[in-house]
Amino acid sequence: MLIEKRYQKNSLLNMAIFSNSYPKNFDLVGFFKLVRFNNLLILVFTFYMIKIFLVDYQVNIWANLVNPHLFLLSFSTVCIAAAGYMINDYYDVKIDTINKPNRVIVGRVIKRRVVMAANLFLNFLGFLIALYLSKKVFLITLGAGFLLWWYSNYLKRLPLVGNITIAFLTSLAVILLSVYYRQNELMIYIFAIFAFFISLIREIVKDMEDVKGDANFGCKTLPIVWGIPRTKQVIYVFFFIFAIILLSTYLTFPHQFALYLYGVVIPPLVWFFIRLNRADRRKDFAFLSALCKIIMLLGVLSMVLV
Repeated sequence: MLIEKRYQKNSLLNMAIFSNSYPKNFDLVGFFKLVRFNNLLILVFTFYMIKIFLVDYQVNIWANLVNPHLFLLSFSTVCIAAAGYMINDYYDVKIDTINKPNRVIVGRVIKRRVVMAANLFLNFLGFLIALYLSKKVFLITLGAGFLLWWYSNYLKRLPLVGNITIAFLTSLAVILLSVYYRQNELMIYIFAIFAFFISLIREIVKDMEDVKGDANFGCKTLPIVWGIPRTKQVIYVFFFIFAIILLSTYLTFPHQFALYLYGVVIPPLVWFFIRLNRADRRKDFAFLSALCKIIMLLGVLSMVLV
């Protein structure tokens, strides 16, 4: 009870601090926070890693780095992802005021209408570049943009549906390279499955982290509908499936790749499992969410050995 009162007091204090500052048409730091700049960098890094080590491993690295089509494909995807983050924060201002008041950008740092205009511009730019690259890439990108809007407006408030949507979109970003380049598709799809499961687990963990604000505004996420203990059981099921898939890579990939997975990727997964069993506070779930992102990055780095 004491912790809750302190949390509410800090939230109100942060709201008061933010309310004294008039939102701007543009703020560079605020913009980077709004579009999750670190996540976008990881997305671009993933694209280039796939192209260099899975798609065109026979081509020298520099030729891949300066490939104009790869740049356009990654830039188009970044535009759609950034627009998705914007529209998500646009709809979630009230919820975020409770869950993470220090990070509210829309309407406090940058004007709401500016955020919406930037969202429309980035979507248009991303779709235009995708259409230039190919019709298939355009259709996939268009569908991803629609799903991001639908997720922000409605799907994220449903149990598990929103989590699966984001996990699917994460894996779709990986699959996009397979659709465009049509090389080493099996390997790319296996990494897409890896991205799907780790993203799905992370999204459910984030719902446990944000349960208070979500509950106040009528969301029906898994932790709200089933409670934290049963939600953990759902994660254990996905965790078990994910672990089986990882262990099966020993039969598919080179020996050194399998050793990397067992020695580098699986230990933090085991640590995640242990910490999840003990987690009962918001900061515990925030730590687990960050750990999932590290595991995903370790998975991307494993492409070097494929």
